Amino acid sequence: MASFLFLSLLFSFLHFTSSIPSIGITYSSTVSPPPPPLPAKVSSLISALKITSVRLPDPDPSLIKAFAPTNTSLFLSISNSHLPALASNGSVALSWLRRHVLPFYPRSKISLISVGNTVLDSTTVQDFSPFLLPATRNLHHALQELGINKIQISATFSFFSTITTAFPPSSAVFQQPASDLIIKPLLQFLEQTNSAFLINIYPYNLFRLNSEIPIGFALFQDNPFNFRDDPVTGIRYFNLFAMMADAVLTAMAAMGYQNIPVVVAETGWPSGGSQAEEVEANGVYAEMYLKGLVRHLKSGAATPLKKDGVAEVYVYELMDHSGGRKWGILTENMTMKYNVEFSSGAKNSGICLVAIWFTNWLLITSMNLILGFIGIQG
Repeated sequence: MASFLFLSLLFSFLHFTSSIPSIGITYSSTVSPPPPPLPAKVSSLISALKITSVRLPDPDPSLIKAFAPTNTSLFLSISNSHLPALASNGSVALSWLRRHVLPFYPRSKISLISVGNTVLDSTTVQDFSPFLLPATRNLHHALQELGINKIQISATFSFFSTITTAFPPSSAVFQQPASDLIIKPLLQFLEQTNSAFLINIYPYNLFRLNSEIPIGFALFQDNPFNFRDDPVTGIRYFNLFAMMADAVLTAMAAMGYQNIPVVVAETGWPSGGSQAEEVEANGVYAEMYLKGLVRHLKSGAATPLKKDGVAEVYVYELMDHSGGRKWGILTENMTMKYNVEFSSGAKNSGICLVAIWFTNWLLITSMNLILGFIGIQG
């Protein structure tokens, strides 16, 4: 009986640790300082930083190959400009996979492919949204034709062009008309194929749009006034990231797809702004955000509404590049800007929990045996 109890708790601990979201990084090779670093140097650097997941918005085959000797999980993205061709012909999807996946998989641990990125953004010159669903389905069918069943296919959206509101999270729904035309059939596809919903969440951008948001609330700072209560659910939020994540989960649940996991494809805080008035875009705040984000995710409570609602989070991005905001955790010269430990430590924490429990179990069992022996002798 005691051994059965031990095994039950062992599995429960392992399940608990697996709910801690993994923390990855985005590496955009096309916007790296010219010339970009060699792919082998990039993969070695990311491994040295103990980052186990990488998102590649422009997945060059040489870069995918460079991660083959590592244990790094790869999240590939297909640019929006490829969607019309992918949607029109299944052979185009096969051709893309034969170039970017088939030569390297499974040595290169490709786990996820996003078909397009933020196709609903109103700032996009061309509307790629009509091609999103057929392109996604064609790529999925092409993977099946090649006998590859363990790579998820999804699409990435922006919080601001997809969700109606961040507060209160209980009021959030998907914006129309995309909600019925694109989001709902995509969620149905994701449920059928056991894939995740991908979304970019930037508290920095929401903070800049709403002057009522305290800077500490956006930066995960502990402060007596850094909270917001949802009047419907009664949930108290202590940071803006969790509030935005729960708004996404609420919108999905309103459509009946609350069991689909969510992957935050991009998040971060810039250390430099593209405009002079962006005073909050500085290195001090960026480090506070990243440290707070990692601490929040490692706590195992990515969202108050659903503890395992966020499966993965990708920080944007690995390196600064010339022009625009500075999002990188490294400078253009590849030197570290912040003292942040990105590895989730879920595996080690699980071992520690099991070891502690096992030690206590041995002590209790030994004590029971001793007491039983004394009772027999008496």
